[in-house]
Amino acid sequence: MGTGYKNRLAGEASPYLQQHARNPVAWYPWGEEAFTRALNEDKPVFLSIGYSTCHWCHVMAHESFEDPAVAALLNDAFVPVKVDREERPDIDMQYMKVCQMITGSGGWPLTIIMTPQKHPFFAATYISKETSFGRTGLVDLIPRIKQLWHTHRDELQASAQQITDTIRQKKVISGEELAVADLYQGYQELKTAYDPQWGGFGIAPKFPAPHNLLFLLRYWRRTQEQNALDMVKNTLDCLIRGGINDHIGHGFHRYSTDRQWLVPHFEKMLYDQALLIMAFTEAYQATRNENYAHTARQTIAYILRDMTHPGGGFYTAEDADSEGEEGKFYFWTVAEIKDILSRDEASLFIDVFNIRESGNFHFSFGEETRGLNIPHLPRTIEEAAAANNLPVGFVRNTLEKACQKLFIQREKRIHPLKDDKILTDWNGLMIGALAQAARVLDTPAYLGSARQAADFILKQMAGTNGSLLHSYRAGQASVNSNLDDYAFMVFGLIELYETTFETAYLKQALKLNEYMLAHFWDEQEEGFYFTPDSSQDVITRIKEFYDGAMPSGNSMATFNLTRLSMITGDITIMKKAAAMWRAFTGAARQSLSAHTYLLSAIDLAAGPSYEIMVVGQNPNPAQSALLRTLHSAYLPHQVTLFFSGNDTTREINQLAPFTRGMVGIEGKETAYICTNQACQAPVTDPKAMLETLTGRRP
Repeated sequence: MGTGYKNRLAGEASPYLQQHARNPVAWYPWGEEAFTRALNEDKPVFLSIGYSTCHWCHVMAHESFEDPAVAALLNDAFVPVKVDREERPDIDMQYMKVCQMITGSGGWPLTIIMTPQKHPFFAATYISKETSFGRTGLVDLIPRIKQLWHTHRDELQASAQQITDTIRQKKVISGEELAVADLYQGYQELKTAYDPQWGGFGIAPKFPAPHNLLFLLRYWRRTQEQNALDMVKNTLDCLIRGGINDHIGHGFHRYSTDRQWLVPHFEKMLYDQALLIMAFTEAYQATRNENYAHTARQTIAYILRDMTHPGGGFYTAEDADSEGEEGKFYFWTVAEIKDILSRDEASLFIDVFNIRESGNFHFSFGEETRGLNIPHLPRTIEEAAAANNLPVGFVRNTLEKACQKLFIQREKRIHPLKDDKILTDWNGLMIGALAQAARVLDTPAYLGSARQAADFILKQMAGTNGSLLHSYRAGQASVNSNLDDYAFMVFGLIELYETTFETAYLKQALKLNEYMLAHFWDEQEEGFYFTPDSSQDVITRIKEFYDGAMPSGNSMATFNLTRLSMITGDITIMKKAAAMWRAFTGAARQSLSAHTYLLSAIDLAAGPSYEIMVVGQNPNPAQSALLRTLHSAYLPHQVTLFFSGNDTTREINQLAPFTRGMVGIEGKETAYICTNQACQAPVTDPKAMLETLTGRRP
């Protein structure tokens, strides 16, 4: 094919699909055109699902999809279809379940071969070009499946129908509800998986799993179990020091390939940054450890500098590869560091960040060996300062200046690809993280960024009849939203309300929550489907409740429903939250540690929890001494409302009728605290308010 050849992906907005637009494979985007052709030509469909920053997706593309010989085989035997899993998570989710069911595992790139009716009969992840180590390569697999399609069609179709029927089967509700005892069991499971030396859970590869840490903080607050807090602190401390933390430009890489958090898989995902910002912010509230606040600020600085659209939304991810090599953008040699920094700066940086002439990690680059280094901290800054007989402040300042110089130089390198599409669900998480950080870290600029992003999503990604769209790029919003989009945006809007106390955010959260209930709720077996009732191009509507790399939409929706019922006093919303306890009891109890965000929602709903209404004398909540006290304390089992005593309209009284009649006492700022459907005497003193809350520890 000529150099100007483009397949049918050329007109797609997705960066991932654009990466494959010049492949000799005759890719189609997901749509009826592809399946109609498959039906007319009597061919199966070869579905390949990945995303723009996926390392092994790149490997399979370079090895096979860019090879004219492999492309010819694919084009002859199949109708090839490419899907960006981030743009179409609904398609990815259903076929990933197929892959897990058939192979026992999953991942990306995901390869599915199916009938023209979208019924799958083959599943795999990465497939090499050539057969090796007993694993069939594409050049052998394709002719074999082509032959089976013509000679054993009935068997393939029967298998495909059986697989489809299996994933369409609904689970029967047990009638039981998750309870407080399940929190203990979830903690015990995490305790068993915990790595006491390096923090985190499991051995390798190791993911940060911030939602596990958020649950452990809540469990510590509920039970005062010190070990739960220690698990959080050690994990965060190890993350801060590890190579998974980009010490030069900040932000966290996706996961560590080793137990020590030293050698990461270098892609950076927006959702990881959002969840880690939440974990560091809440850990700072719980411990007052300034390192956690500092790391949250550094991560936010990375997002605002590198991952923010001029209009306010946040980009999706940065690739692991640059110039064809994973991690190349982030590596350093001793010579480079000595060339950029002064002698004293270089000496201290090399010592503290464990930089070596021979390199400080093991990584394969074929037969070539180079002295490459990933900056990391084998010791704390305090320990390094003591070892060098230097003041801690001097060491911190010197290293900060050194990192700034290295960052300026690193910016001249060829950057990894940035996936600049904007996803509603991931943006909802970041909006919530920034709003939370704004009030806890007392940084109004974070609130400004959260506002701009929320405005961007609500305006640029609005659908019809109150719906949202899922993806935005190059001035165009597209793809109908899924459960995660609504659940995560509701979360972000609730956080914005609890930071600004502007009822517009609460009203929008309630409106989106109402839409989600109307179009995603399963009236027969309860819980939320991932796709809306209008979805037509999926073979079944799936319910996802497992908390994987980020919380499931059902877990987040349970959390939101509980908070909204507490804020508004709406019993109908609370009944929906309680129904969620029943909907997923059986599945959650198979592995409670895999449902930790759901457990956080149960923790809040089980109580005792608090509704706090602050009546201020100043309409600006930033001037409230009571609110500042609340924001400084770790109180995960409460919601807060604020309104000015001078506000005659009091829109919050319509949204939360139980607040009517609440006024300031003796002209002072006043807090009303209710728990377990009973209200305490109003207080005006911040210390007395805090004693009322912490004196009734769960």
